[in-house]
Amino acid sequence: MPSSAKTRSSWRSLRMREGIAGYLFILPSIIGFSTFVAYPLVSSVYYSMTTWSGWNTPQFVGLKNFVYMFTTDPSIWPSLRATALYVLMSVPTGLMLGLFLAVLLNRQLPGIKILRTLYYLPVVLPSVASLTLWDFIYNPQYGLANQLLNLVHLPASQWLQGQSTAMPSIVIIGLWGVGGTMIIFLAGLQSVPMELYEAAQVDGATRWRSFWSVTMPMITPILFLQLITGMISSFQAFNPAQILTLGGPNFATDLFNYNIWNNAFNGQQFGYATAQVWVLFFIIMIFTIVVFRISNNFVYYEADHSK
Repeated sequence: MPSSAKTRSSWRSLRMREGIAGYLFILPSIIGFSTFVAYPLVSSVYYSMTTWSGWNTPQFVGLKNFVYMFTTDPSIWPSLRATALYVLMSVPTGLMLGLFLAVLLNRQLPGIKILRTLYYLPVVLPSVASLTLWDFIYNPQYGLANQLLNLVHLPASQWLQGQSTAMPSIVIIGLWGVGGTMIIFLAGLQSVPMELYEAAQVDGATRWRSFWSVTMPMITPILFLQLITGMISSFQAFNPAQILTLGGPNFATDLFNYNIWNNAFNGQQFGYATAQVWVLFFIIMIFTIVVFRISNNFVYYEADHSK
């Protein structure tokens, strides 16, 4: 055999051994992905088109679960309305408050690290413990919230027990954990080059003008990230409704994720609940795509403008 042919043969053999070794190294990841992601995803498509209580053999019914969901189920539209209201109220307020706190704490002052830690502390507290505390605070008879209202001579509120006040009360609880948003904004603020502020100062810009003309454009990628993650997490909110209100009063806080859980574990309708999961998935996907499409109008990427 000519030396060139031997060289090509040995090269192919080496590449084959390297390829086999590479596949062996990623085999655990492939098995894990197939077992815990791909198989459940594919099987959920099938279960969403069945009647299944979780114990019996699934019975295929086609698209009847989806038809029933949007034509017959009396709880689906109030649940979607409550979820939309929660997203519209919680995401903008969380972004604005997080940015406001980040700007306030983006200073080199004595004890500033302690303040940052205190604002971030609620994020690491267990969710159930925090919600239990807020349940006590909102109690209409002896809760701290109404006691504070009495101190300033304002009328007491029903908070979680009132149909019109239950959702705003849950949104306020969400602001309790705004420290996570604040920390990410704070990192974005500290990454803005000081040269830009110095140039704006030379041009005679005030602090307010520097904020809108320098700070905001530079942190728009962080704002975009926070908007996407906040929107997705709000669509998937579950704990407040399950722990504090059980979806009430009168479906005012019947968040869609709680509605799914209620149908699956209380109603023993796992097939129907799986269909609801796919509806929630497509709702989140559509809103995420829309936000990505319009992001070019407000997100500034420095690398794109440096070419």
